[in-house]
Amino acid sequence: MGNIGLSGGIIIFVIALIVFGPKKLPELGRAVGTTLREFKQSTKGIMDETHEKEK
Repeated sequence: MGNIGLSGGIIIFVIALIVFGPKKLPELGRAVGTTLREFKQSTKGIMDETHEKEK
């Protein structure tokens, strides 16, 4: 979110709040966090395997 800036982040948050409602936002945040964590772990696993094969 570095390129969006603070005002862009606020606009996105307000639009998400309007579209999904206040009750769904925490669920969406958890889902996004879990997805990003799993993606990071799998990417790290692939990189570790690649480095082990190079040795």
